[in-house]
Amino acid sequence: MATVEVKVPDIGDFDEVSVIEVLVAAGDMVDIEQSLITVESDKASMEIPSSTAGKVTEVKVQVGSKVREGSVVLVLEAQGDAESKAGAGKSDEPQKAAAPSPSPASAPSSAPSAPSAPPSGKSGPVEIKVPDIGDFKDVSVIEVLVKPGDAIEKEQSLITVESDKASMEIPSSAAGKLTELKVKVGDKLNIGDLIAVLEGVSSPPPPVEGAVGSAPPPSGEARVGAAASAQAPASRSSAAAPPLQPSAAGGGRQTEGVATVAPAGAPPAGHDPTKAPTGKLPHASPSVRKFARELGVPLEEINGCGPKGRITQEDVQNFTKTVMSGAASTKASAAKAAASGGGVGDGGAGLGLIAWPKVDFDKFGPTERKDRPRIKKISAANLHRNWVMIPHVTNHDDADITDLEAFRVSTNKENEKSGIKVTMLAFLIKASVAALKKFPEFNSSLDGEQLVLKNYFHIGFAADTPNGLMVPVIRDCDKKGVMQISQEMGELAKKARDGKLSPAEMSGACFTISSLGGIGGRYFTPIINAPEVSILGVCRSTTEPVWDGKAFQPRLMLPLSLSWDHRVIDGAGAARFNGFLAQILGDFRRVLL
Repeated sequence: MATVEVKVPDIGDFDEVSVIEVLVAAGDMVDIEQSLITVESDKASMEIPSSTAGKVTEVKVQVGSKVREGSVVLVLEAQGDAESKAGAGKSDEPQKAAAPSPSPASAPSSAPSAPSAPPSGKSGPVEIKVPDIGDFKDVSVIEVLVKPGDAIEKEQSLITVESDKASMEIPSSAAGKLTELKVKVGDKLNIGDLIAVLEGVSSPPPPVEGAVGSAPPPSGEARVGAAASAQAPASRSSAAAPPLQPSAAGGGRQTEGVATVAPAGAPPAGHDPTKAPTGKLPHASPSVRKFARELGVPLEEINGCGPKGRITQEDVQNFTKTVMSGAASTKASAAKAAASGGGVGDGGAGLGLIAWPKVDFDKFGPTERKDRPRIKKISAANLHRNWVMIPHVTNHDDADITDLEAFRVSTNKENEKSGIKVTMLAFLIKASVAALKKFPEFNSSLDGEQLVLKNYFHIGFAADTPNGLMVPVIRDCDKKGVMQISQEMGELAKKARDGKLSPAEMSGACFTISSLGGIGGRYFTPIINAPEVSILGVCRSTTEPVWDGKAFQPRLMLPLSLSWDHRVIDGAGAARFNGFLAQILGDFRRVLL
């Protein structure tokens, strides 16, 4: 048995392509024309067939490898008459060199028809038509990739079409500005149908066919595009030449985004390369697969919403948003979470919840629909994730702020001219810093199996705005006084209401305070703002009778609601934190201790 190296054949004008799938393994028996690997460029994907039958002894590539024409794919032991074919394949080049040139009499009959583009160097309208896409008829347009006004480069994909067996992107045969688009999604197209009209300079003219000393054009795999019309007559003129081996001809294959021109008289291959291996290649265009790889999205886990279940770019984006919001997880992350007993990567996938009810509300009475504001959409996804993923516990307590409120009122009277109004929230921020210093686990974040303890004190406060809830952050509160905190808080709250907060002004908090004091209520359960591990909620203070040991005294009581992450904090620590915070608010001099 002869050992044969199977190499990448001529794959058109692609310098280097990526291996996205390996279809065989060492020990497998392969036939001639059986697909070995799938490769992909920026615009197309294609399967590389075997030029010889035999047993695979070594696979030289793996997923992610970069290959080009002539790269060794695998080594196999050729069997039977495959050995002689393999030997014939080695002398392929001399045969091609010795192949007779077309006779002068036959040259005129094989001259290509005039291309749709005008001659090189002339400006004007250029009609882009459907090139030879094999024996497919009435293929459907499933994606339009450009719009009028776009600057188009030669070989840039314009539309994606799909038949019952394959999908492919149709490129432009010329460069220029797109002035008119003649197709839309759902249209049926055939060879020669007009796709678009460009305004610009056409591509350089192809070499003169049949010129003395010119070699016949290669009959291997060729890109669907401007060259397709020129290759067709070339293949007719080479009908008299002996058929090339599959290693040079590429087997006359057509795959997604790539058409091939088979030599005339070549017998049809038994393998149908236009059919993707079942369960291996997701039903998506090359551009969508590239987009999914950049995001790290497993396409096989996405249900496509396009025609015939095709995965679109919007499907990939929606899947990513769902995973990021915690409403779903990939199989890999779910398996990892299951192996570790569940955790942050689980996404609630193991809850086994029934489907959300679908109700026709109109049958009960008049309704109207309106879109949620963008901020509410963003915050809703984060709140949902945090509520599902974090084991919340909330402690409720009351703080006596009678003396502190009297001090706040007198301070504001003394500083009326400064224009800075001190609120109770400013005192709460300063008191929270003192509590965080005493109980450092509240000033931490969970990172896998480690706890990140922070040595800075940035406090966020929930601001109610016309567009929804926003959380500005005041930095280094331990280094600022109550007056400065009040001033910054007023400035940030105004920016929040005006919608002018920058992302930097809403990030980096280690503890958040949500105050409903100006609205009302008694207690509530605030949702932790991940990756923080606790949040303080306060409601409106009320005057209540409090027993001082001798009599009931009217005292101003502030309701406190502390939510905490039970993975990091236990009940005893939370009770101590709340108690200490109430003590500071009862006697603010404790901040100095």
